[in-house]
Amino acid sequence: MASTAYRNGTLQKGNVKPITAACSNLKPPSFKSRLLNPSPSSGSALRCGNNPSSFSATGNDGVPGRVRVAVRLRPRNAEELVADADFADCVELQPELKRLKLRKNNWDSDTYEFDEVLTEFASQKRVYEVVAKPVVESVLDGYNGTVMAYGQTGTGKTFTLGRLGEEDTSCRGIMVRSMEDILADISLETDSVCVSYLQLYMETIQDLLDPVNDNISIVEDPKTGDVSLPGATIVEIRDQQSFVELLRLGEAHRIAANTKLNTESSRSHAILMIHVKRSVVGSDEALSSKADNVSHLVKPLKPLVRRSKLVLVDLAGSERVHKSGSEGHMLEEAKSINLSLSALGKCINALAENSAHVPVRDSKLTRLLRDSFGGTARTSLIVTIGPSPRHRGETFSTILFGQRAMKVENMLKIKEEFDYKSLSRKLEIQLDKLIAENERQQKAFDDEVERINLEAHSRISEVERNFADALEKEKLKCQMEYMESVKKLEEKMVLNQRKRESNGFISDRSNGEVPGVSVAEEVAEVRKMLQNEMYMRKAAEEELNKLKSQFGQYMQSGPCEDTEISKLHKMLEEETHQKKKLEDEIVILRSQLMQLTFEAEQMRRCLGEYGNAYLGLDRHSQYSETGNGQKAPIATLFEQVGLQKILALLESEDTNVRIHAVKVVANLAAEEANQKRIVEAGGLSSLLMLLRSFEDETVRRVAAGAIANLAMNESNQELIMLQGGISLLSITAADAEDPQTLRMVAGAIANLCGNDKLQTKLRSEGGIRALLGMVRCGHPDVLSQVARGIANFAKCESRAATQGMKTGRSLLIEDGALPWIVQNANDEAAAIRRHLELALCHLAQHEVNAKDMISGGALWELVRISRDCSRDDIRNLAHRTLGASPVFKAEMRRLRIDF
Repeated sequence: MASTAYRNGTLQKGNVKPITAACSNLKPPSFKSRLLNPSPSSGSALRCGNNPSSFSATGNDGVPGRVRVAVRLRPRNAEELVADADFADCVELQPELKRLKLRKNNWDSDTYEFDEVLTEFASQKRVYEVVAKPVVESVLDGYNGTVMAYGQTGTGKTFTLGRLGEEDTSCRGIMVRSMEDILADISLETDSVCVSYLQLYMETIQDLLDPVNDNISIVEDPKTGDVSLPGATIVEIRDQQSFVELLRLGEAHRIAANTKLNTESSRSHAILMIHVKRSVVGSDEALSSKADNVSHLVKPLKPLVRRSKLVLVDLAGSERVHKSGSEGHMLEEAKSINLSLSALGKCINALAENSAHVPVRDSKLTRLLRDSFGGTARTSLIVTIGPSPRHRGETFSTILFGQRAMKVENMLKIKEEFDYKSLSRKLEIQLDKLIAENERQQKAFDDEVERINLEAHSRISEVERNFADALEKEKLKCQMEYMESVKKLEEKMVLNQRKRESNGFISDRSNGEVPGVSVAEEVAEVRKMLQNEMYMRKAAEEELNKLKSQFGQYMQSGPCEDTEISKLHKMLEEETHQKKKLEDEIVILRSQLMQLTFEAEQMRRCLGEYGNAYLGLDRHSQYSETGNGQKAPIATLFEQVGLQKILALLESEDTNVRIHAVKVVANLAAEEANQKRIVEAGGLSSLLMLLRSFEDETVRRVAAGAIANLAMNESNQELIMLQGGISLLSITAADAEDPQTLRMVAGAIANLCGNDKLQTKLRSEGGIRALLGMVRCGHPDVLSQVARGIANFAKCESRAATQGMKTGRSLLIEDGALPWIVQNANDEAAAIRRHLELALCHLAQHEVNAKDMISGGALWELVRISRDCSRDDIRNLAHRTLGASPVFKAEMRRLRIDF
């Protein structure tokens, strides 16, 4: 009996023959091979090499490409195995011939041919390679692509496309595998991949990545007719893991419901859009010279950008209401799904029959897919069917849909444009390099000019020095010649004088004069002078003898006169001493006068200079002496000005003076030697007054820090409690928002928590609640002080319980501190973790706290501390505590915790 077969939607009798070359049994060539070896009969040139006409041909005509359709059979499920046990499958596959038979009855069937026929045993990898991989390759080459799944509800569309395969990687669907190939082929430095994930529900486009965006409009380009969704969320993908997380987020927001055909039936069409932007380098045409056709001028390479889009569509399943059992709102959903699928079928029928009108605007689904059917995208369709004879009608409708889709022809086009931004960026980089090179050359030129100028100046200086030296030598030479001339003239003058004297002597003798007479007169005169000298000497000797005799007489009558002289000496010394004393008093009075005159200005200047030396609770370096023996500024100020004057400035009306004064007091309070004097002088009361009445955040912060420093002394702790300090600190903790203020307040309360005598009063005045309230800040320094306070409080409670002074459960547990302790006991900050681990160990030592700690999860933390704590003392303490508590031991046995 001759069989009946549908061939491209036409019912024919007789033996089955291949429909067309595209539907033959031979596997069609890959898309890349078609690009590299285009068919001569294709009617259009592809972009290949440096063909001058490639751009225009590809941009205008495009590459013809038929919609490829594959069919996939779902295996029988558990329900069908029971219900259809006595019936054969209504579908018979012949994958080697790429055909299937749809049984009408036991003796008659219809035969259909597809591009691929996938059995129920086909793996997800084979489905991807056959259906989607050619489309993905074309998208990487610059073409748009679409992969769509169509079929009855429950036949495996979502499994084929959207399976994540986290448990079993072999189950990964087309979406995950497509992104793997795209990321493996592109370069993240020059290329980009962006993703949008949408659903079409009740004719409304909703964003699966942002559920608030639930009414996205479709925008069409009036020139090109391209469809875009400007309101959709677009996420750039850098790695596969982020893409899987994005799919998981979208699937969580997708609408699904339980029907008779599928327990998780998709009630919307899911549309995943992957936008790929790739940078390539293209060369313009060779420009022929008008004068000589042999020579060619080739333009430089220009950067190009290829923008392509891969659309993966998981259609909602077509269904019949009486089979799915949809009611109420689900019935409306089913109607909307069937209407959109019906509109899609009408468009495909019109395209298959080359109708003049294609009803694209009948549905938003057809508007979104207008480029996939009859457009410029490379499209693959996978239709999924089931084997059950109960759904033969739906299976026939699905097969008929695929047969008609095979007749649709698309014209594939590359969307390529010049990357002006990249070119501009490269030109800017080249311009910057040229500017930098020009600056370097200008700098080198300036340096060379400067070097030449320096060299010229050095040569001029050298010439000037040589000229000066030569001039000096010439001057010395002239002077020497002048001296020689003078010396010669003097010698000549002496010689002439001698000649003249000798001539005069001779003439005198000739006149009868005797020179010996004048000589005798001169000798007599000399003798006379000698006698006078002898006389004067004799008179001097007589005077000396006379003085000696008088001195002897004076020495004989000396004792009585010595007494008077000594008295005079003593009176003179007393007057000198008195004068010196008066001078010293004058100096002192002058210095006091100057001090009183400039005291106010000195105080303001000192406070302004040293007020900022305040550094916190535990900084004492500013109070130590410097290396050369000089005291630090604060100590010097303390000695020069005086504590009372500094405390008096705390009540100044000038805010700046008050701020600087409280900073100085806080720094002084950090030194243990000054704390007692500050408290005795009323400094604690003044600080509490500032904390109570002053609204300036800086004053409150520094005052709290000063109180924290004073709270380190046990005697001061009781005074702070008696004067209402804990209440003021609690109010400040509730009002303050500055982390540094909260750190100071937390430090003060933490110091008070370490006093055994103040436990009850501290808790009654809200100290613990204030400490726990400050964790809202989240600052590590604040949390560290809070943890220290809790550890101090727990340690005091443990000591009181050990001494028998406390019997009830911990006040920390009653005030709700345990959950926060457990939550932060393994904090990354070492200070927080160490204090809270110690607090847990101390709380666990009191047996009455054991049940609360077990119910609050503290047991697991104690076990962790006993094993992994970095501090040996805390780890040993936790181990001893767990071993000594019967309640903890019983709970660990119940939970089978090795100890």
